[in-house]
Amino acid sequence: MSWLHTFLNYIGLSILRLFAFLPYAWTVQIGYALGYLFGRLPHQRKYVVLRNLQLCFPNLTSHQIQRLANEHWRLLGRAVIERSRVWLGSAKQIFSLVDIESEIPLGDNKPRILVIPHFVGFECGFMALSALGEKNGWQRGAGLYQNMKNPFFNQKIIEWRNRFGAKSINRQNRLFDLIREIRKGNFVVIAPDIDLGPKDSAFVPFFGIQTNTITAISRLAKACGAEVCLMITTLNPDKSKYICKIHKALPNFPSDDPVADTARLNQYFEEEIRQRPAEYYWVHKRFKYRPPGEASLYD
Repeated sequence: MSWLHTFLNYIGLSILRLFAFLPYAWTVQIGYALGYLFGRLPHQRKYVVLRNLQLCFPNLTSHQIQRLANEHWRLLGRAVIERSRVWLGSAKQIFSLVDIESEIPLGDNKPRILVIPHFVGFECGFMALSALGEKNGWQRGAGLYQNMKNPFFNQKIIEWRNRFGAKSINRQNRLFDLIREIRKGNFVVIAPDIDLGPKDSAFVPFFGIQTNTITAISRLAKACGAEVCLMITTLNPDKSKYICKIHKALPNFPSDDPVADTARLNQYFEEEIRQRPAEYYWVHKRFKYRPPGEASLYD
């Protein structure tokens, strides 16, 4: 069936190209509609979203949880369709979609790690920063990726993310590449809020729940003498486009305690998420791994 897989891959690629060049207002409305539809079909991720929201917002009623989940699916559908524009569109198209506001001097080649929580628009922020860096002759962007099950689109997405001179680094086995990029002062962007298993991780609070979280940010910053800055990409107040805010360096970070640093990051993320909960990536099993002896939260 390899011919069928190839055919379907190219059909998918053609659809992405179509969305990349449709009027933006159409793209947004189609994304909303697809997200609305997907949020009402029976599938496992629908349960994961509801369960995550129940765990993180126990004071909300079931009606409020469902309403928040519905809005999340709408915004997620929009963001997925918008990726066609940031992956395949011109730098001009990306700049029309994302405004970058920075509290740090960009282009100074200072070793930094830009830490991003998984809001639905995070891809837009990274691509806009990469395009802006190439336009101004600044350092390049670099980010981690995890291999997809579809090798065709895995390679395509790497190529698209790298098209403004960025470098995609395999999350599994390219630690030295990542350290090299940080020390060069390139725009290194890392999203640590995915449960990747117990290796190099610690259980720290997130919405009052002990949550398995990688401690890499603290350890990398210590090893590279790097500042750590939050980079938050969210919709602007009228939802017409995104704002990517790069905050000033976190004070007294890293410390000598990677676990305490990781807990701090989770609290920063929680504060941001509470301001715009529908925009967070609730489709991930954020609480997948549990402390020894504790039952799964998704059964």
